[in-house]
Amino acid sequence: MPSAARVPPRLAFLPFRASAAIADGLLTWTMLRGPSWRRLLPDVHVHRDGYRADDRRMWCDAVALSLPVGGAIAGRSAAYLWGVDLLRRDAPVTVLLPRAARMRAHPRLRVHRSVVPDSDRTRLGGLPVTTPLRTAFDLGRQAPRDDALVAVDALLHRRVVKLAALRAYADARPGWPGLPLLREILALAEPLAESPMETRLRLLLLDAGLPPAIAQHDVRDADGRFVGRVDLAWPALRVAVEYDGDHHRERAHFRQDVARLNALRAAGWIVLRFTADDVLRHPTRTAALVSQALRERHPSA
Repeated sequence: MPSAARVPPRLAFLPFRASAAIADGLLTWTMLRGPSWRRLLPDVHVHRDGYRADDRRMWCDAVALSLPVGGAIAGRSAAYLWGVDLLRRDAPVTVLLPRAARMRAHPRLRVHRSVVPDSDRTRLGGLPVTTPLRTAFDLGRQAPRDDALVAVDALLHRRVVKLAALRAYADARPGWPGLPLLREILALAEPLAESPMETRLRLLLLDAGLPPAIAQHDVRDADGRFVGRVDLAWPALRVAVEYDGDHHRERAHFRQDVARLNALRAAGWIVLRFTADDVLRHPTRTAALVSQALRERHPSA
């Protein structure tokens, strides 16, 4: 009989506590030392068919089994569970623990300690996780500033949290570490931002002293017909800025972009398009190009 048939169904794919499986008579310690099982954390294993080194959900499931009472998955890991992926491929799972709680250190684990009231914890997909408000509150207080804004924008755009509620939550917690940064982030936040790089581009232009742009602006021609939606716009000057991600290189998308760009130009708009390289490696040049376009349309801009 194939070895897969001997795997207890409840242990086939998800991480489990080894001591509990042994106590229930499902496995023995000798069996766990065989090639069919992978040890993820102390006392936490998974069957080899359920193991993926870069499976973020698997690691969240594993860490949840080791959390002490009062702890929760938090930070970018919580954002991931709420549908906002800000994690690097090999990022450790972030957890938030009460100050007195203890948890064994591990390379796949990042521990933060703070006050964690019951109202800041919930369950999502069976896992203990910080609420959307607490998740956004924590990420918005963590430098660097651009990462904090990216996180808050993304959570707002996902609609797991609302800006007014986050402001009220922050106002009710004076004296918490990182609040000055969070207040700045809340002043800059844009729920309409559709990607992290769009947020970074918008912040780059603001930091260069350019006037605030309108996010996700609908452009219409002289007859009021819809022409297209642009990432960032100065409608009075008919200048737009867009971030081009990798999906714009696909043939079908490229053709649509060309037709749309021609229609925007026919409607009298200047459209500047930037890539990740422009934003991350050449911010000064990028800001100068936008500034020049604004000045062309309005010398005092």
